[in-house]
Amino acid sequence: MKEIEVVRSSELKVGYSTPGIVREKAFESIHRYIIVSRTRVAGGAMSNWHHHGARHLYGFLEAGRMRLEYGLKGTSSVEVGQGDFFHIPPRLVHRDVNPDKKQELVVVNILVGRGEPVMNVKSPRQA
Repeated sequence: MKEIEVVRSSELKVGYSTPGIVREKAFESIHRYIIVSRTRVAGGAMSNWHHHGARHLYGFLEAGRMRLEYGLKGTSSVEVGQGDFFHIPPRLVHRDVNPDKKQELVVVNILVGRGEPVMNVKSPRQA
């Protein structure tokens, strides 16, 4: 018989991470085709530059504010507010920035696709 699966917040596992942020996995399908996780970025912190290889990242900002920086030399950005959804296409080098120095931001992520889930790079020019 099929049943509903629940992963409690206290049961999350270490996720595929990027320096500057913490990712915690809730679900990972066979062959890692779909990964559902939570990302936390401390107040005022930012991640290193990274991309998600051939995967699409779909996200929902649960708490806080976030700026996603990307583009040539990292000069493009988009602001994401609490309750907003966003999509990062495959191989787009970016970094997650928490502009609020006092409040942690929390994102629910769904990675879809094949290959490595996180590829850390030195600059926005690398992909």
